[in-house]
Amino acid sequence: MQKKVLILSSSPRIGSNSELLADRFAQGASESGHLVEKITLRDQQIHFCKGCLACVKSNRCVIEDDMAWILGKMKQADVLVFATPVYYYEMCGQMKTLLDRSNPLYTDTYAFSDIYLIMTAAEDGDHVWKRVVNGLEGWIECYEKAHLSGVVFGGGVNGPKEIISHSAMQKAYEMGKAV
Repeated sequence: MQKKVLILSSSPRIGSNSELLADRFAQGASESGHLVEKITLRDQQIHFCKGCLACVKSNRCVIEDDMAWILGKMKQADVLVFATPVYYYEMCGQMKTLLDRSNPLYTDTYAFSDIYLIMTAAEDGDHVWKRVVNGLEGWIECYEKAHLSGVVFGGGVNGPKEIISHSAMQKAYEMGKAV
């Protein structure tokens, strides 16, 4: 069955390690016949949540920026893939802002159930990626149909394109193929 896969790449750097991993996931998913779309957050205007909760009543945010059309894409996707660099043992601020601003989906109907997390960090080790997973799982908990379906972590990479020879590239590709 063909699925709509939406990749949300949150790195502020063009051609970042996390974005290269996301592209490898996309390649695998595309080769398996899925419709894949990638949105890079650095190209979007996304403001911070005001915490007004108007979205709970209206299923839309009062802030006028690019988040409205991103929410439309998230709502229609069967699969969401979040790609982030790890800063200070947590997802980057751009991804956290996206998650905060996705609150209108909480009271709306949405298609997604499978959530994947792709991340890279200068440091390696389970203690690094587990903190990011914990943060995302808090968001996933709010969406009863959703669950974390897979995680790819490329640790020990810092400079541009260091991920290319990392084993996480193959893992991302295979995970994409298995969507």
